[in-house]
Amino acid sequence: MSTDRTPFFVMACLAGMLLLSPAQASILLSEVLYDSTGSDKGKVFVELFGAPGTVLDGLLLEGVNGTSGTVYRSITLFGMIPVDGIFVIGDDRGDGTTLVANTDLVAAVDFQNGPDSIVLRDMSGVLDALGYGDFSSAIFAGEGSAAADAAAGSSLARFNPLLDTDNNLADFVTLSMPTPGAIPVGAVPLPPALLLFLSGVIGLFSVSRKQG
Repeated sequence: MSTDRTPFFVMACLAGMLLLSPAQASILLSEVLYDSTGSDKGKVFVELFGAPGTVLDGLLLEGVNGTSGTVYRSITLFGMIPVDGIFVIGDDRGDGTTLVANTDLVAAVDFQNGPDSIVLRDMSGVLDALGYGDFSSAIFAGEGSAAADAAAGSSLARFNPLLDTDNNLADFVTLSMPTPGAIPVGAVPLPPALLLFLSGVIGLFSVSRKQG
């Protein structure tokens, strides 16, 4: 699997979102780095993927302890998903700044190492959830089966940001080189309608990541 990340795939995903129903094009957790090499402060992040222009005000990002099943951290989000569909929440160094590239929001997102879960919710319920690590003797709050517990310095990334199978193990892969502000390119089949749409806009539409 390639972990290269390119503007074409960003364009493909954004175009695909125009062809999906609102339920299919919901906001998803797309990449998480929860254990950096050395100190985590200011280095870890959570990345969301969704339709450009989606307002995030009032959404909650929660850390769920695998030992007790209780929420040990709750962060209220605000802001809007930018034109590339990618919203990065970089960990606060303690002074309102972060070391994470392409950050859209700075917040205390230093979530615990596994087995734990990260949950994204709104007032009506859970939008997406990611559990990582060995839950054989822990409380799981993710989806399906847990994703692997990534090694220090590696992130968990959704292989296809347009697909949520409700199974963390199937949806997430480990990246040895985290890529906040970008999405993975893989052998993701595109529907014929999307290919036709792309053929008409490929020379007219481009997406560039805003400089943070």
